[in-house]
Amino acid sequence: MVEAMEWGRNIRAYRKLKGYTQQDFAKEIHVSVSLLGEIERGIRNPDDELINRICTSLDVTKEDMMQL
Repeated sequence: MVEAMEWGRNIRAYRKLKGYTQQDFAKEIHVSVSLLGEIERGIRNPDDELINRICTSLDVTKEDMMQL
């Protein structure tokens, strides 16, 4: 399993590549901006359901997300 810091770094990188602000992306995946910020900073690890929503919204696979 990918560590929280790696998930956060990769989520942030893909989010920026797709042109989302934190606020817009948080709304898209139905979480608070503060939760998204904690995930991107590696403070919290996203659960499987949230990872699926993130990958779907960013149009990337879990495998791609883990290899950035």
